[in-house]
Amino acid sequence: MSAARPLPLLRALAVTAALPLLLTACGYGSEAKKDEPKAADAAGDAGKKLSASEVRIGYFPNLTHATALVGLQEGLIEKELNGTKVKPQSFNAGPSEIEALNGGSLDIGFIGPSPSINGYVKSKGSNLRIISGSASGGVKLVVNPDRIKTLDDLKGKKIATPQKGNTQDVAFLNWISEKGWTVDPESGKGDVSVVRTDNKVTPDAFKQGSIDGAWVPEPTASKLVSDGGSVLLDETALWPDKKFVITNIIVSQKFLKEHPDVVEAVLKGTVKTNEWINANPDKAKASANAKLEADSGKALDAKVLDPAWPSIAITDDPLASTLKTQSEWAVKAKLIEQPDLAGIYDLTLLNKVLKAAGKPEVSDAGLGAK
Repeated sequence: MSAARPLPLLRALAVTAALPLLLTACGYGSEAKKDEPKAADAAGDAGKKLSASEVRIGYFPNLTHATALVGLQEGLIEKELNGTKVKPQSFNAGPSEIEALNGGSLDIGFIGPSPSINGYVKSKGSNLRIISGSASGGVKLVVNPDRIKTLDDLKGKKIATPQKGNTQDVAFLNWISEKGWTVDPESGKGDVSVVRTDNKVTPDAFKQGSIDGAWVPEPTASKLVSDGGSVLLDETALWPDKKFVITNIIVSQKFLKEHPDVVEAVLKGTVKTNEWINANPDKAKASANAKLEADSGKALDAKVLDPAWPSIAITDDPLASTLKTQSEWAVKAKLIEQPDLAGIYDLTLLNKVLKAAGKPEVSDAGLGAK
């Protein structure tokens, strides 16, 4: 028979055995999920608190903002922040997100190229920077097949875009111009009637017959298809390499200057999120839909979600040359004057993160901050 153990030793063993349960009860490690990318090199793993107690991140409830939806839903962004709290904010349109950034109530945002350009130009280059890409594609021309059978049939018809001067509006106006047709950019009247309609309203307008089609992002495009529409053109067909930026990540210059460590940590989270999305498309699709349901109270129907999801390419590359092209289209349409976009990008931290992850660095197309 072994000798009895001293009481202090028994107490020490009991405390040691209980420690994992105590840590779990406090929440440490409880956020880990299967199939998540490893975060061994994350900012949080160093055990050092970051310079801001919170970071306010804006996004749209759109599938083209999948990096934000999945990164927030799965905790992949917050995991990198070592206790810095993420405060997510959902927006319905680019101008309101830019206003929040300008007003100091938002630090980082997922947003389209046109609002990025407009926000940068209006502040004379003093407020925002594009720090990463997020998504390409996911925009389609969907029409009523009973009224429109070919692209030439669009002449004289009513086609919706989400907002005057927004990314899809600019692309459609350029396409009309390339056809040799004319449209007044302010009123939308001309050889084609361009009807600026909120994406939430467009499906009802389509079903009621007040519009003949729409040039819109996902999931609105697939919603129109589920209501009887037909895809007449996928915008990717108009671009070299079938790629064009649809979602950027922007940051307040003030926040970037004061909290570069937090911005870098967020970018580690978005790069790992994008890697996870591309490696696990079905799980990522379900995760994005779960976040949409949490935000809006309603998930997307499978007949909308399933065709919409594969049309969006998730990427860290901001595809800067395509933003430059989109700005040229806006000038051509007389929606903006020739902008000075020098300095709109600062990809320093993104390329640092990509290099550390063994991924290729990305280009700012000569529009980087000096």
